[in-house]
Amino acid sequence: MVSGLESIQLGTVILIVVAGLAAGWVDAVVGGGGLIQLPAMLLVPGISPVQALATNKMGSIFGTTTSAVTYYRRVRPDLRTALPMAVIAMAGSYGGAVLAANLPASVFKPIIVAALIAVALFTAFRPNVGELTRLRHSGHRHYVVACLIGGVIGFYDGLIGPGTGSFLIIALVSAMGYAFLEASAKAKIVNMATNAGALLFFVPHGAVLWGLGLLLGMANMAGGYIGARTAVKQGNKFIRIVFLAVVGALIVKLGSDVWQDNFA
Repeated sequence: MVSGLESIQLGTVILIVVAGLAAGWVDAVVGGGGLIQLPAMLLVPGISPVQALATNKMGSIFGTTTSAVTYYRRVRPDLRTALPMAVIAMAGSYGGAVLAANLPASVFKPIIVAALIAVALFTAFRPNVGELTRLRHSGHRHYVVACLIGGVIGFYDGLIGPGTGSFLIIALVSAMGYAFLEASAKAKIVNMATNAGALLFFVPHGAVLWGLGLLLGMANMAGGYIGARTAVKQGNKFIRIVFLAVVGALIVKLGSDVWQDNFA
């Protein structure tokens, strides 16, 4: 079993721990921790992109599980919506991970950048969105929309990853009518499932570097706990501000990737 720690210098180990802590905090508040964690993983000598993605998922599942439990204890999100959504998202994430092993993520990045820009504009120019929960659907339609969101964003998480929590939150706010805090609580439960779905594919294929993943997981867990408590304490306005900052960073990062892939 390869741990991934054999050839890492102390400075890189410290960087990974700090990145995991910061990523856990960001993920717990609005998602998008992969923006911090995944680039740090790619600094490990000899690591392949698939190993980086798989080990990133191993670290992230610790953080999302911790923040999901913390949110549940303090916010009490409706599990009748969150659990079916999480199951469908897990299946979607497994499918995305299968495709990630065979298809370059660069194919999808231009579409994702366009979607992120639309999300940022929607959130910025509608300052009252996400302040209060005003559900847009009822009955079976509510659960169908939730499961569709889970399946699509779960697939994205298995395929590429960064920003999954942000996409979940904005979909729960805009398409379903939840407040930001309630949306964040549900997003963590679903995000935990998407990480598990990707790992169901990556673990049997030997892509996870276990020592590195567990180290990352411990840091992510600490960040997730602190981040969830911060979000619950500060409320919807704080989450909205951090959300816009993270989505802006995602646009810059993925937009730069698209430029490098197509024009550089």
